[in-house]
Amino acid sequence: MAAAPEPLRQQDLAHIAPGYDPDPLKPEPARIDSIDLLRGIVMVIMMLDHTRDFLHNAAFQFDPLDPTRTNVALYFTRWITHFCAPTFVFLAGTGAYLQLARGKSRRELSRFLITRGLWLIVLECTLVRLGAFWSFDYRILGMFQVIWVIGVSMIVLAGLIHFPLKIVTAFGAIVVATHNLLDRPSFRVQSWRGPDTPIPSFGAKVWILLHQPFEAFPVLPILSPIIFVIYPLIPWIGVMPLGYALGSLYTKDKAYRIKWLKVMGTTAIVLFLALRLIDVYGEPQKWSKQSSLVFTILSFLNTTKYPPSLLFLLMTLGPALLALAYFERTVVRRENRVGGRIRQFFVTFGRVPLFFYLLQWPVSHLISVLLHAAFGKPVKWLFQTPLDWFSGPPQGVGFNLVVVYLAWISGVLLLYPLCKWFAGVKKRRRDWWLSYL
Repeated sequence: MAAAPEPLRQQDLAHIAPGYDPDPLKPEPARIDSIDLLRGIVMVIMMLDHTRDFLHNAAFQFDPLDPTRTNVALYFTRWITHFCAPTFVFLAGTGAYLQLARGKSRRELSRFLITRGLWLIVLECTLVRLGAFWSFDYRILGMFQVIWVIGVSMIVLAGLIHFPLKIVTAFGAIVVATHNLLDRPSFRVQSWRGPDTPIPSFGAKVWILLHQPFEAFPVLPILSPIIFVIYPLIPWIGVMPLGYALGSLYTKDKAYRIKWLKVMGTTAIVLFLALRLIDVYGEPQKWSKQSSLVFTILSFLNTTKYPPSLLFLLMTLGPALLALAYFERTVVRRENRVGGRIRQFFVTFGRVPLFFYLLQWPVSHLISVLLHAAFGKPVKWLFQTPLDWFSGPPQGVGFNLVVVYLAWISGVLLLYPLCKWFAGVKKRRRDWWLSYL
């Protein structure tokens, strides 16, 4: 009598049916290196932008993306940093989904997102502002940049996670795809330019927070600190839910995940190219033919970051998705020590992104002070208040791009030992407060 066949094991089913996931809510317990690697790379690139702000001799004099005034090296020094904020916000959503998949209840995750979101807003108004400007100017409550956007987006996501994943995805996609309908001049509200101009109404203040960048207003009518909004909330509050939806791919088979990362990344890039060529919707700035093909391409790639247009997000998140697919497929062999060390170098930063973010501001600022003092250049402007920064630095300050890049590399290398130490602390310990850094 023939023996009864053995029942199929879960790994057998996965082999027979690629994409089958025997336990879709149990991703690997360790951190996912491909996500940390991408996050680490964009964090390091972000420091280049801030180093340029403090050190370059043309900082705050003109837009480095303006094809009529820039050069190719300066343009791409600024343009490459466009990938930082979208990837950072997007992957924050992915991390939230992975917490849910690894065992947190929706209620626990919702509570964490709310408390961490509030904490990030507090940091934006305190440590981030102090680290960037070295100023205790009581007239400024906060410079609302990417950390505040992440904080509010987390609070919004805390409510969205209680809905089905399809609804979360639809919310993010609709916000990202349609927000450029709000770019019309008729939607702009009156700007506030100091005590001699009327204070915006409550509704106008809300609108500035939502979709009108580079505006400031006092919180209260009398003797009130000022909020300066650089990053409005829309469409960032849609980017994070899309990242959350991406997290579901990390509960699937690796081959299935890589395939869809490629499909989504390629689709985003093709959409960007098609919509940019048509140049009808999704980007307020029109591209135009320039004096040469190279500068025409620069004009084509110059999309709006404040707030990020649909095309800006397609241009940046498309390659980010392809990078995630590539990083998963790339396995560094043990004998390839150089490649492994480079990969681990960036992974280390990606495991402690907020810690790195808080430190890179004062380090970039300090390097600028030391270099200006060493070469006999004016230093006083580097201690001025945030309100004075945007009037531009005095004549004779700053250095060329070579010095900017050398200072950036030096700053990253200085921060690596600290980030490696803190990554080790987070790996060894499970104190609740570590999840807030």
